[in-house]
Amino acid sequence: MATAVKMDEESKSILEELQAEIKLRTGKKVTQQEIMANLLEDAYESKSEFVDSFRETKVPLSEAEIERMNEGTFDSGTETREEDIDDILYG
Repeated sequence: MATAVKMDEESKSILEELQAEIKLRTGKKVTQQEIMANLLEDAYESKSEFVDSFRETKVPLSEAEIERMNEGTFDSGTETREEDIDDILYG
């Protein structure tokens, strides 16, 4: 049972372009439904990477982002143990 999926004109154009490229390179005519199924399978196989592509920020940070983040930090001269942090945070 096929279900319609709405997409904007740009996405539709990209799908048509992919369809034409596949035909040109392989000589095989594929449907847009086959292309979508293949894309979904690929996304599912690399689910974590695909989900991460929707995040606003990327991890790990770039070197420039790390430098910007560290610009405002300073060494207070006080050594803090892990147990101290736990006590402060969790009581």
